[in-house]
Amino acid sequence: MNLDPSALLAAARDLLERADPTTAGIWPRATALLTRQALEAALDDLWSLRAPGVEHCSAHAQLLCLPYFLTGDDRLAEDVAYAWDGLSHAVHHHPYELPPTSVELMHWLSIVEQLVKSVKSARVPGHGTMQEV
Repeated sequence: MNLDPSALLAAARDLLERADPTTAGIWPRATALLTRQALEAALDDLWSLRAPGVEHCSAHAQLLCLPYFLTGDDRLAEDVAYAWDGLSHAVHHHPYELPPTSVELMHWLSIVEQLVKSVKSARVPGHGTMQEV
């Protein structure tokens, strides 16, 4: 199943910004999970267009490859690796740890939004391929 990174980010942002008593206590980790899914879906889109097969590698290996495929944007590649690490830590609940703060979540969301925008803008309309990013 191919998930839409933009839809996942919209759901994450909605969960983060909308106070709802039914999500009390679970919204931080749920937001982190949706954001990480969006990040991974964006990477899947990137790999399917630029380097088919890389999506089958571990997340660590994909993140190591990212600077070579986001040509000219090493900072974004570093930020994406940072966000993935923070989000991964946040979704693995430990009873003695606090969930991520809304500030942390907003920062990770903005990084993933930049990645999604970069992948979308790199598509060549009508060709199904990508320009050099």
